[in-house]
Amino acid sequence: MKKQSLLLLLLLPVFLVAGEITCPISHSIQSLRIQYLQDALSDSRHDPVRPYLTMPVERVIDGSDPANTLLISFDEMSHVEHQYAYSIQHLKADYTIDELSSFEYVRGFTRMDITEYATSLNTTRDYTHYSFAFPNEDMQLLISGNYLITIYDPAQGEEAPIAKVVFNVVDPQVGIHATVTPNTTEEIAGRYQQLNIDVDARDIQWFNPNEITLVVRQNNRIDNCVYAPYPSFVEANRLKWVNHPSLIFEGGNEYRHFDIYSTYYGGYHVDRIRYDHQDYHAFLDVDPLLGTLNSSSSRCGMAYTRENDHNGMCIVNAERCSDIATEAEYMYVHWVLPVDEPIFDGSIYIGGDIFYNQLNAGLNRMLYDNEQRCYYFNGLVKQGGYDYQYWLKKKGEPSATLLLTEGSHWETENVYTIYVYFHSVNDRYDRLVGVSQVNSTAR
Repeated sequence: MKKQSLLLLLLLPVFLVAGEITCPISHSIQSLRIQYLQDALSDSRHDPVRPYLTMPVERVIDGSDPANTLLISFDEMSHVEHQYAYSIQHLKADYTIDELSSFEYVRGFTRMDITEYATSLNTTRDYTHYSFAFPNEDMQLLISGNYLITIYDPAQGEEAPIAKVVFNVVDPQVGIHATVTPNTTEEIAGRYQQLNIDVDARDIQWFNPNEITLVVRQNNRIDNCVYAPYPSFVEANRLKWVNHPSLIFEGGNEYRHFDIYSTYYGGYHVDRIRYDHQDYHAFLDVDPLLGTLNSSSSRCGMAYTRENDHNGMCIVNAERCSDIATEAEYMYVHWVLPVDEPIFDGSIYIGGDIFYNQLNAGLNRMLYDNEQRCYYFNGLVKQGGYDYQYWLKKKGEPSATLLLTEGSHWETENVYTIYVYFHSVNDRYDRLVGVSQVNSTAR
């Protein structure tokens, strides 16, 4: 039995995943969502789902199974008819474009027009809802791995996309066992969570641990995603990451939540709804972050309290609607975060699926009001229920922290998604051979 010293991994780099993420690019595109088609047909409203498709035995995904087919949808904020199209590309494990030819990963066409759309009905803001199922009879997938769908206006070309969608296709060939513990090299039962992973790789013919790439995401976040940490131990059929320093994550805190399903009265965490004869405005309750960021009266100075959140996810939902896709209203949501002094070495963002887990100055960065001594942000959001957090991104740091805005506790519930890729010397692409999720509260 062969083992690899933990000391070796300290000499090897650990990178954050770069490349593509699911998000709108044009300012006119809102509510980009991914669901499983089966969920959409049953009106389960799991919106969005963090999807991966499973490669069947015949190694072709043709869209015939609604449980293994995606429904991709978005709103364009006008009633002007647009002729949108989409194309598909295969990606490496780090979500950059690989060198495969399209015939190696797709059967059928490489681009298709989006023909399903409907204009909004009786809404204060006009929008058109576009959707398409993928894969389908015209575009079928042949291999596992990461994929990028680029949505664009054919008149402008693929070089000017309006939105991008990333998803995964897995061909399960490895077993993944993972646990989360509060005991880390940083501290014991404090602010962090340690992820330990055991990969059973006996069913793939690997010879070097460098042929296997591990990627880990916490609550679908991109900024703190861990890419390719070298295993702590290598055995005949297994790779183990035990007490690995790169797999220590801030526990963070439970997500905050608000509900704007009604235009008549404020839902959960909504102080009031106002209509200004042009738009609806939802003013959220002032969030309990008082004094300076490191004040004992702020949320980050409070003891941990368990709350039922959805780990950053969101759902489009509205009362008195027969078709939520085209009858739900858009509202301007107003956030206020009291802070005595502005932060000069960083910025605060609204984090969560609501803004695609991005750190984007033009999309979800808060501004500081010196007179009111608070951070504020106003964003256009479709009716529904939304989780969110306040993320602090310091200058020079690759990822955001919750230590000074939300607090961090080892007890916090987080969902970790583990991806295992395999690229042998005979392969031309990164095969996704395993996906697993572990909840930090599972003991």
